[in-house]
Amino acid sequence: MNSLLTNVSAAVREAFAAAGYDEKYAMASVSNRPDLCDYQSNGAMAAAKAYHKAPIVIAEEIVAAVLASETGKLMFEKVEAVKPGFINLTLRPSYLSSFAEYMYAYDDLGVEKAAEPEMVIVDYGGANIAKPLHVGHLRPAIIGESVKRILQFAGHKVIGDVHMGDWGMPMGLVITEKRHRNPELVYFDENYEGEYPEEAPFTVAELEEIYPTASAKSKEDPEYHAEALQAVLDLQNGRRGYVALWNQIMKVSVADLKKNYGNLNVSFELWKGESDAAPYIDDMLAKMEADGFAHESQGALVVDIAEEGDKKELPPCIVRKSDGAALYATTDLATLVEREQLYHPNQVIYVVDKRQELHFTQVFRVAKKTGIIPPETKLTFIGFGTMNGKDGKPFKTRDGGVMRLEQLTGDIEAEVRRKMENRDMPEEELAVTAKQVGLAALKYGDLSNQASKDYVFDLERFASFEGNTGPYIQYTVVRIRSILEKYRQELGVEEAEFGQTMHDACILPPMKTGEDGAAVVNDSEREMELVICRFADMVRQAAGELAPHKVCQYIFELSNALNHFYHENYILSEADEEKKKSYLKLIALCERVLVKGLDLLGIEAPKHM
Repeated sequence: MNSLLTNVSAAVREAFAAAGYDEKYAMASVSNRPDLCDYQSNGAMAAAKAYHKAPIVIAEEIVAAVLASETGKLMFEKVEAVKPGFINLTLRPSYLSSFAEYMYAYDDLGVEKAAEPEMVIVDYGGANIAKPLHVGHLRPAIIGESVKRILQFAGHKVIGDVHMGDWGMPMGLVITEKRHRNPELVYFDENYEGEYPEEAPFTVAELEEIYPTASAKSKEDPEYHAEALQAVLDLQNGRRGYVALWNQIMKVSVADLKKNYGNLNVSFELWKGESDAAPYIDDMLAKMEADGFAHESQGALVVDIAEEGDKKELPPCIVRKSDGAALYATTDLATLVEREQLYHPNQVIYVVDKRQELHFTQVFRVAKKTGIIPPETKLTFIGFGTMNGKDGKPFKTRDGGVMRLEQLTGDIEAEVRRKMENRDMPEEELAVTAKQVGLAALKYGDLSNQASKDYVFDLERFASFEGNTGPYIQYTVVRIRSILEKYRQELGVEEAEFGQTMHDACILPPMKTGEDGAAVVNDSEREMELVICRFADMVRQAAGELAPHKVCQYIFELSNALNHFYHENYILSEADEEKKKSYLKLIALCERVLVKGLDLLGIEAPKHM
């Protein structure tokens, strides 16, 4: 099996061909009128013009072909043509049951992997060395992590790269400020030839205080700013003491970044920065000049990127400043050189503030124009919007400053603990659960929005256990687990045996038939089963569109279906033992699907809430 939509589409194509129509018109989609049918095809209306027939006539022929085919008989309970030419398709309960059984049998829920897996690099960190993570780092981290997980689950080989800012002006500022404070350190003695100290001359707290101080001085003092610029150039040119100090800055900062990203349940396969691209810069620029792509303009080296058909004027991309220093564009291009040499990616995805769109337009065009990457390599920019406060402006602390990420996660965790203060659970478990639920509130609140859109951060709403929130999804999982645990205890079996017990249960009760011979189906059960079976379609769509919000939409819909089913049916107290087992197995499958959906978002499901 593939996915529901794929299978429905295949059946419709088969019918179009059997009726003598071109399969290109055999389009199928999820119904926009779920009260009427599960899927629909509008292909008859598209074909009507080409075949000079009324759409309803073509639709009726297609319906007849579907009903006459073995595939159609197996899949569909009802197929009908509706004026002016719609084809409505309703799946058989038995087909849904077999599809759900198929899903249940596989650890990956039967999701078919990409036929041609791609090597994909996702660039989604962008943290600056020597600076603490703040709220501005939240969106690239959690959007990028989710995109990576979705693509991996879809069958691609995906590498996440933190791509730290470790080679530009921030480094020059830190080095300059440290030299002003401690000029006696050997790092600043150009004649020093010995070994440099193993221990860093600062703690992470001191380092995080140095940068804002230096940044403020640089804005007010032109001489200080010039010193910092020179320090950047000296570092990039390999000044021995500065490189040694830079290594210390990196060691202290990266350890702290790994801890803070880890607290977000965000991880990277590569911990590279702009500095890793430095060895590739000179050869890259020399080739650009030799090939006639780069030329001097006012002392700087630039590449023209304007193309015929551009709707607005695009300035040349500066690849080397007049003083010889590298820019962000330089290191981004050199990083592509490195990635191509080491990994040969089919696609490189950048998760960056949407206000950086011009920069990446320039970088992408230069990379393609100069042959840094092959023509077929995809360069994708996921530009995200801002996280705003309730005033509609970028989110700030109460005193107007930029909030540290640690403070934000602490605030939402405290709000969750407040909501859980009456829960009867040990303090240690409460602490772990509050962290898991707080992180779900934060991540889901962000990821449920389309990445490119701005959104309002609402702590109270995000942390709610009701509505379209992360805690609501988690609570649905906990509800299912509670029911299954009671059943396990009722059976008196060990946890290791319980999985096989559930596996052996039938997925649906024996079907009853009405006077017309049609199956009598529990509506809430069918609704939940249909949503469950659309999981693979959701994964395919989310992977194709690089859209975590599609995962959020799906697991919210499934949670609603589960809770509707829960309130409409007896489960543990169901007298019909076979029906009881089928209900339990169905909610067990629902739990697995929800847990996987949460995992694709980088969210864990707690045991209790």
